[in-house]
Amino acid sequence: MTYVVFFALLLLITLLATYLKIESNRRKAIEAQKKQFNERVSQVGGRLKSKLNELVEVKILRPKYAPRIQAIVSNFFVVQKHTDENLQTLEDVSDLLINTLSNELTKANQIGNGQSLEENIQYFVSELPQQGISYNKTFYSEALPNLIELIKTNDTPQPLDNTENEYTPESQDSNNQLNQLANMA
Repeated sequence: MTYVVFFALLLLITLLATYLKIESNRRKAIEAQKKQFNERVSQVGGRLKSKLNELVEVKILRPKYAPRIQAIVSNFFVVQKHTDENLQTLEDVSDLLINTLSNELTKANQIGNGQSLEENIQYFVSELPQQGISYNKTFYSEALPNLIELIKTNDTPQPLDNTENEYTPESQDSNNQLNQLANMA
């Protein structure tokens, strides 16, 4: 009888140790997921911050506007849950903003006119919500992509020589041939 009690006690101790080990591993896995999630959020914020610093350095963006734009990333999880789907939405919207800013900066450098880009960014910042609670799912899915489109400038480099309006004998010959064909028909 004492052997049965001893083996039962030994079995209970083994089961308890196994349960505690499994529970410890589960907690470690949850902490690793949280850490990975937070690192992804930090990377998104870091990419946006570096792009904004670049814009401040080239004097396209005023330094006082940079925190307002960074609020797009920092206020994302104020109202929304910490899920992978929401994080992916944040990454997508942030990448769209960064790519738009990069493309427009490149375009402004090629044209040599950053004034219109600067004005568009100022308008973009003025349209951002003032309160963190306003950064909700509707803002990120509907309003923000439309606001990002407002950053885009319509300036395109104009060709230096306009050859379309020049007179060339070849174009006159082709016009004469067309007129002759039309008269024959």
